[in-house]
Amino acid sequence: MLELFEQRRACRKFDSRPVEKEKIDEIIKAGLLAPSGMGRQTPVIIAISDKETRDALAKINKKIMTVGLPFPGDTFYGAPTILLVIAHKKGLSIHDGAATIENMLLEATNQGLGSCWIHRADEEIKNAEVRKLLSFTGLDFDDYVGVGHVIVGYSLMKEYPKKKIKEGRVFYK
Repeated sequence: MLELFEQRRACRKFDSRPVEKEKIDEIIKAGLLAPSGMGRQTPVIIAISDKETRDALAKINKKIMTVGLPFPGDTFYGAPTILLVIAHKKGLSIHDGAATIENMLLEATNQGLGSCWIHRADEEIKNAEVRKLLSFTGLDFDDYVGVGHVIVGYSLMKEYPKKKIKEGRVFYK
């Protein structure tokens, strides 16, 4: 298991090849199996592989990110699939959603895919354009908090530097 943790890296270069639904389903299942406070299972995963929807969401995400800061390119780095994680506001939604995202990042690595955790999900689900874009879910987004996105695809990054663990982060007594 530690080997998988060492292999997992943030990928920011993807080819446009779509990811097989079976692999996406396994990544989603890993997210749904994440621990949650009091077993409430508050996170919801919205899988977006439709190019038109994906591109529209990327454009809005970029607009949110670049308020006052220019960002060249796609804030989802060309990944063909976006797994948006939101969580019901009851309970430990942010914590539950973070556990969901970590499980999905690890399973993406296990599936031989690149992935990256991308922020601004909370600002997105408050946006009227995004709510319209995601209306197919039937969710009342006022009841949810946006936790983050897991972008997934086939990596164009051939090598990653060896992961180093920063010193001074563990204490024993």
